Amino acid sequence: MTTSTAKIDEIIENVEKVMIGKRAEIRLSLVALLAGGHVLLEDVPGVGKTVFVKAMAKTINGSFKRIQFTPDLLPSDVTGVSIYNQNKQAFEFRPGPVMANVVLADEINRTSPKTQSALLEALEEGNVTVDGETMVIHSPFFVMATQNPVEYSGTFPLPEAQLDRFLVRISLGYPTIEEELELLGRVEQKHPIEDLEAVVTLDEISALQQEVKNIYIDEYVKEYLVNIVHATRTSGKIELGASPRASIALMRTSQAYALIMGRDFVAPDDVKAVAPYVLGHRIRLQHDVHMREEAADEVLADLIKQIRVPVERKRHAT
Repeated sequence: MTTSTAKIDEIIENVEKVMIGKRAEIRLSLVALLAGGHVLLEDVPGVGKTVFVKAMAKTINGSFKRIQFTPDLLPSDVTGVSIYNQNKQAFEFRPGPVMANVVLADEINRTSPKTQSALLEALEEGNVTVDGETMVIHSPFFVMATQNPVEYSGTFPLPEAQLDRFLVRISLGYPTIEEELELLGRVEQKHPIEDLEAVVTLDEISALQQEVKNIYIDEYVKEYLVNIVHATRTSGKIELGASPRASIALMRTSQAYALIMGRDFVAPDDVKAVAPYVLGHRIRLQHDVHMREEAADEVLADLIKQIRVPVERKRHAT
């Protein structure tokens, strides 16, 4: 585990050269990447979402594409299109921007539901289908989608089916005064993103993703995990609870978090640490709860407090 931990620390520290004071958010995004999932970045404009995604792509030496979602964007603008080649007298596939290792889906809620759904197959299965032909997206494949949670005019809210495809939802938030002053100093001459270099290869990322699947999770931790998910279905404050897919997502995320924390087994604290980010966008609160302006994170925090943390029944042999 020592080599993996050192490599993970190197990735986080490299992205921190660009993202000041966002270690927790960088760690969560790396958790999603290593768990084979995708990130929904929900935040106001200007806090560094685009730079963050570019920094992740440069750090892992992956190909990077940006999709600027607009109301007139077509599904083929995302997935690609087949074009007839006169010389070869055959159709050729021209890949769309989704066919990259790291994809920034910028302002995803500004495009139509039809175009939003073009991402569904790619997010879930890692491939796209155009004119009946299925093209595999080369692994690792990592999408970070952004949306503005404040401005709703002219937007198309993501349906539950699409929200469920994002492993975690995170928010960067505003920097502190000290962090913002440091930022100004760093960008005074040129932006540090210009000099950022890769610290790992794509093969090393794939190897870390495989390690995540081998992280041990005992039955008592699985029970604790499922109890949290089940509580979202029985709470009087929640209209739509988390699905079984959420249980799988929470398990994979907990395994990735354990790896990042330098352990080869999942502890209940790992589940507690990632649960709000995995489940927050997968539940829908009752209308009266919305009226009281209670956030999903607050409701989840109360639910998790009510679930008894299990005592380890047997020690995992190392």
